[in-house]
Formats: sequence, C-alpha cells, structure tokens
Amino acid sequence: MQQSAALAGGVLLGPRFPRVSPSDQINVGAVGLNGMGFADLTAALKQPGVNVVALCDIDKNVLDKRMKDLAKMNIDTSRIRTYGDYRKLLEQKDIDVVIVGTPDHWHALIMIEACMAGKDVYCEKPVGNSIGECRAMVAAAKKYNRAVQAGQWQRSEQHFKDAVEFVYSGQLGNIRTVKVWCYQGWMKPGPVVPDSAPPPGVDYAMWLGPAPTRAFNSSRFHFNFRWFWDYAGGLMTDWGVHLLDYGLLGMKADVPKSIAALGGDFAYPDLYEETPDTLTTLYEFDGFNLVWDHAMGIDNGSYGRDHGIAYIGNNATLILNRNGWEVIEERQSKNKVSKPLAKVSDDGLVKHWANYVGVVRSRRFEDLHCSIEAGAHVATVAQMGNISFRSGKRLTWDKAAGQFTDDDVNRQYLMKEYHNGYKLPAV
Repeated sequence: MQQSAALAGGVLLGPRFPRVSPSDQINVGAVGLNGMGFADLTAALKQPGVNVVALCDIDKNVLDKRMKDLAKMNIDTSRIRTYGDYRKLLEQKDIDVVIVGTPDHWHALIMIEACMAGKDVYCEKPVGNSIGECRAMVAAAKKYNRAVQAGQWQRSEQHFKDAVEFVYSGQLGNIRTVKVWCYQGWMKPGPVVPDSAPPPGVDYAMWLGPAPTRAFNSSRFHFNFRWFWDYAGGLMTDWGVHLLDYGLLGMKADVPKSIAALGGDFAYPDLYEETPDTLTTLYEFDGFNLVWDHAMGIDNGSYGRDHGIAYIGNNATLILNRNGWEVIEERQSKNKVSKPLAKVSDDGLVKHWANYVGVVRSRRFEDLHCSIEAGAHVATVAQMGNISFRSGKRLTWDKAAGQFTDDDVNRQYLMKEYHNGYKLPAV
C-alpha cells in the first residue's frame, strides 16, 4: 500500500483530503509492525489529520525497516519516537490512539493497559487469545470509556453488508445450515528445526511476554506464531474470526448451545505446529447449524472457493467471500431469487479506519463498525471450537453462567495463564 498524501506541518495534505484543524489531529502509536500492524498504520495515515508519532517492536530490524518505509511515504520520521517496550510508548502523552498489531498472546494486555493510560485502541483480530481475555477487554473499554475497534475490516466492506441485507430480506427461505470454510494453499507450518539463539536485534524475552518461557525456535517466530497454542489458535482464530463473524452476523446469532470439533495434523504431520492443519467444527444454534471447515496447504474449498460463507436456505444459497457474493437458486424453487456475482468495489481496511477515526472524534461508540464487543463475540465462538478440539469433547455452553457445563474444561481453557511476572489487570 502506498501513502497517497504527504505529511507536512502535522497535517495530511492532498487533493482528496481537506485541511484539518490542529484540535482535530489524531496522533497514533503502533505496537507490533511486522504484518497487519503496519498495514493498519498505513490505512490510518490515509485518513485526514492522522499522524504517526511512535513505533514499537521487539525486533529492531522491523523497526528500522518501518522507519524507512515511512520515509518513502514522505513522512518526517525525525518526529517519530521508537521503542522496544510498549509500556514506554504508553507513557508518551501525545498519543491518542494505540494500534495493537502484535502476536495474539499480547493483545489483551496491551489493549487493557492502553485503555488504562487513556488511549483509544485499534486492536488486531482475534481480540483475545482466550474467552477470559475477551471478557476483560470488553470490561476495560467500558470502564475507561475508550473507543476500541477490532480489526475485522470486512465489516466495513460494502459487498459484505449488501450480502447480509439480502440474507435478512428472507428471500433465501428458511436457513437450516451455514457453512464457513477456509482452505489456504499458501499457508503451511514451518519445518522442524533446532532451537537457536534469537536473531540479532530481537528482544526475545519481551516477545514471549506472558507466554511460557521456551528456547527460541525460528519456526515458532514471526508469522508462524499462529500455529502454537502459547500464542494463538491456528486458522480457527486467524481467518476464522473474519469468516465466522459474518456467519453469526447473517443469522443474528449469539453463542452456540453445543460445540463439537474433530481434526488434527493430517496433511503435515512432519512439520512444526500444534494447531490442527485440518479441522471441522459443528456449532449448534436454535433453528440452524453452523459448520466450520478449514484446511492448510490446499485451495479446493466448497463451491470452488478457497474461503467463504454459505447461507443454505430452502429457496436458495447465498455464497459470500472477499471476492464478492452470489445467490444460487434451488432447482425446485419457484422464487427466482438467483443473483450473479457482485464483485468487490471498495477497500475495506481503509474504510474501517475511516469509520474508526470518525468515532474517535465523535465519541459515538455505537457507530463503530466492529466494536470490542463484536470482536470479543466472534473470538469467543472461535475459542469454543478450539477448546472442543483440544479437550476432545463435545461441549455444552451454559449461557446464563457464562461457561461450559464441564468444570474441568472451564478450569483448563477459559482463561490463559500468564507467565514471567505478567498479570492481566483486574477490571
């Protein structure tokens, strides 16, 4: 992505942006810059009046690279402070918004402490790495009255909204099944390699943070953190929160009554991962079932698509993904509701940031396209599937009690244990 306007005198200038008064300036500090954290920052800087004033990463190589990237975007990097410890960034008084783009096991701690420091937060998905963390994050945003947007940018793409409105219209007929799938041919675990010293410039102890202490291994680091329970939840929480989100949204669904998951390392048993490369999960709701299906290393998913959501109704099936949506009519239906593929026409990430910046200024939190409550909802449902898989049990959820009916599973999985002296603040 390219910055489309230059940063001059603290104000973004360019043909698409009006001049923004000094009182409406929003200063951003970003934590975790190797992947989506920097994509988020780039999208933020496309909004009028948004400035970057601080960067933080435990890898100095990444920090140096991102400073060069910003310079190429005609941004005055001499005004940007850099850190290796997010706590120092949170002490910087002129920061209004903190971007949390770290591995998942850091999300809750940084988000909550940022709220405590009086900052608004844009948090990458999944918002929490456990059900307990999700609850704490919601509570923190409410207690400290902060604008918190979850990075599920599909909520800002028009074709996703249009598809859901069609589902709501009732034209599909009674929907008995929602299929959600993610087949990612380019995603594979790393090879099994020996432990080694961390690369120069990497503060590995800070990278681990609240996760258990382990020797450094390159196949667990940077992008590959996704495939280890200490730090994340595999494809279920990586892509799952994006796709399950629309499965739930289209059905106006809360939480499932029961969850059953089966899978394993069927495709790459010799590669380095803990999360399953193949997983099928059945969620039971009142009146319909939701099926999650994922596979690493292959692209041949349902309906010839490598990812998507299918709302299967009596009259027709609506198929939705990042490329567009279409409606395929049932052969026996007389409703004539089929629709050709409606393609993507906008940039969801940039629009997501436009929505968020507007809310940071207005303080109308109800206008957020993906509030922390919405992010926590889908992250909780994704965690439920992983917990069923890890426990090897079909689980029943007690909605009133906010936990599973299995006490052993609750004790083991509802909340992440924090290590190395880190504690999640009481909210």
